[in-house]
Amino acid sequence: MTATLSTHVLDTEAGRPASGVRVELFRGDERLAGAETDDDGRIAALAEVEAGAYRLVFHPPSPFFRRVELELALDDGHYHVPLLLAPYACTTYRGS
Repeated sequence: MTATLSTHVLDTEAGRPASGVRVELFRGDERLAGAETDDDGRIAALAEVEAGAYRLVFHPPSPFFRRVELELALDDGHYHVPLLLAPYACTTYRGS
């Protein structure tokens, strides 16, 4: 089984996409993929991986958050994981 992963980062304070945000994907301590968000705040195809447990790590340009890390259980299919970011708050969800 394979899973594909995409993401985007939205700067909710500015009301626009966050470009140039570094995002990395890890399985255990092994870095599998990394990219920066484009001008639309997106990484359309971060990785294609086998089903399993992964860590998605965002490095936002925030005065408070230096790193936002999510542990994901990926199965077969596509996963879109957005990050909504403000200076002192963030949230995420499984998108479509």
